[in-house]
Amino acid sequence: MLGLKIDVDTYWGMKNGVPSLLQILKEFNLKGTFFLSIGPDNSGRAALQLIKNPLFLKKMMRTNAPALYGWKTALYGTLLPAPMIALSFPEIVNDIIAAGHEVQFHAWDHRCWQDELPRKSEDWIREWFVKGMSGFEKLTGKKPTAFGAPSWTIDDRVFSIIRQYKFDYLSCTRAKAPFIHEISNNLEIPSDLPCFEEIDPQKSVSIISELIKDGKTHVLPVHAEVEGGIFQNQFRELLEKALNMNIEVVPLEEIKEKLDIQTLPTRKYKIELLPGRHSPCAV
Repeated sequence: MLGLKIDVDTYWGMKNGVPSLLQILKEFNLKGTFFLSIGPDNSGRAALQLIKNPLFLKKMMRTNAPALYGWKTALYGTLLPAPMIALSFPEIVNDIIAAGHEVQFHAWDHRCWQDELPRKSEDWIREWFVKGMSGFEKLTGKKPTAFGAPSWTIDDRVFSIIRQYKFDYLSCTRAKAPFIHEISNNLEIPSDLPCFEEIDPQKSVSIISELIKDGKTHVLPVHAEVEGGIFQNQFRELLEKALNMNIEVVPLEEIKEKLDIQTLPTRKYKIELLPGRHSPCAV
């Protein structure tokens, strides 16, 4: 199986990328898991990363960031007010649900978590979850049953806090196969494939196609801003190749249902910089 983990990180991605992805998935009669950012889009704060982190600048140039995210996105939370992401588009959230896709919780303030989590207090993390979970429930009428951490960024405090939410599974790491988190005893369904924007755009489809042809279960991290934007054609091509290889393309909940949890190893995450990424993530 090929699981589709679709992260929505920005206002642009929610407004433009998600409808595009819904149309593509409808064309192929496929379902995926949409992890929604609920609250403010503070993407403009990423400008500091251009100064502090050469790898971030390299990524922005490689992925043609202005075309990927739009110029307004680069100003949100600084020169322009930070608009709410999913909360601005309840009708699109309803479209996702009506189409039969799985919907789960990704973030309250994605940018702040991604850039500042280690410097934030435990109380800040608790409040972040309270706001995000409340917003998610307002939009969907139910509590999320899974959490996918922004940019695969987590720490031990996060696990101590999420215990109270009793998630059915997490998708917070980059790893080769599902496992049980040592700290919280949560099931983890990780992303094992590279993101489109982490590899050569001209070779992305062939690279990922080669990785998924081994007959195993894989999870592809998809971003509304990327595969729902200027990488739409590559995403279509990859889906077509996967289906031609008789690979079942599914939401993550279907992978969860087919796992024998009792046989999974228990692991402790570590933080590492992966090829093509601008900042370390949990692996």
